[in-house]
Amino acid sequence: MSNEGQAPDLAGDRGFRSVRESVYKYALAGCAVLSVLTTVSIIGVLVLDAAQFFAEVPVLEFLTGTTFSPNLEPVSFGVLPLVLGTILITIGAGALALPTGVLTAIYLSEYASDRTRSILKPMLEVLAGVPTVVYGYFAIVYVTPALNTVITGLNGFLGTEFGTLGLFNGLSASIVVGIMIIPMVSSISEDAMSSVPDSLREAGYGLGATKFNVSLTIVVPAAVSGIASSFILAISRAIGETMAVVLAAGSQPPDIPPVQQAFGIPYVAPADVIGLFTESSATMTVAMVNIAQGDISGGSTAYQSLFAIGLTLFVITLAMNVVSDLVASRYREVYE
Repeated sequence: MSNEGQAPDLAGDRGFRSVRESVYKYALAGCAVLSVLTTVSIIGVLVLDAAQFFAEVPVLEFLTGTTFSPNLEPVSFGVLPLVLGTILITIGAGALALPTGVLTAIYLSEYASDRTRSILKPMLEVLAGVPTVVYGYFAIVYVTPALNTVITGLNGFLGTEFGTLGLFNGLSASIVVGIMIIPMVSSISEDAMSSVPDSLREAGYGLGATKFNVSLTIVVPAAVSGIASSFILAISRAIGETMAVVLAAGSQPPDIPPVQQAFGIPYVAPADVIGLFTESSATMTVAMVNIAQGDISGGSTAYQSLFAIGLTLFVITLAMNVVSDLVASRYREVYE
């Protein structure tokens, strides 16, 4: 009698399959537990060592001090200049990357053909795979000389007296960090726009809207949660960047600009703010590298300041990621 019409016996090795599934389950659970324990261990090390530092240096002095000099007398551990340098690089990088990334995402999602998208998107993502040290050398060798050439040309054409950039400056660092995070913004934003149902686009076209109007007034608002998440994740990436900033911005923290007053209102002169981009602008990550590579004995206050800076950076990036999750959940659109 033929067995062709009989269903295969899938339950014959039920006992073996049960054991195998249990092994998979506990192996995956072990990986999850290991990840959690690693994260908790890192946080614990930061908190414990930072607590030893704050036992020597008051928290308020650390957060509001205007000079950071762990090696030279008089020793000071004010993190404010490092925070200022980090903010400068992040703002400059965001000003370049955020609009460029969103406009690129709009083109890839709404205008590019499938063939063009298949070529451009991998090329963009290649930027994310370039080692950051290469961006740093690119800033020193090409970006800074090019910017100085432009400044010299403007001075000759307009008769102005803008000063040229030094070898290490915040402007070049901002540009290369901005180039680094463009793929993150464009990729996440493009994925968010592509997930918008075509029915919304067709409704816009049915009302007589152009492709440009549909892109800006329908697709972008519908994908705003993903776009906002890409912004925050990219900014977090810029805050934590190290090697490119070490090479491009130098190791000297920026000077805190003087606060002036007009009609009793405190302000910082715009020229002083612009001048911050023309000088060395060490960030928190750069300071951590300098401390780790410096001639500092382990267990000293200067060495423990490394963990205090790391904890500060961790809190900032954690807050950025929490905000990203809140924005994504608040503005997420659910389509049926």
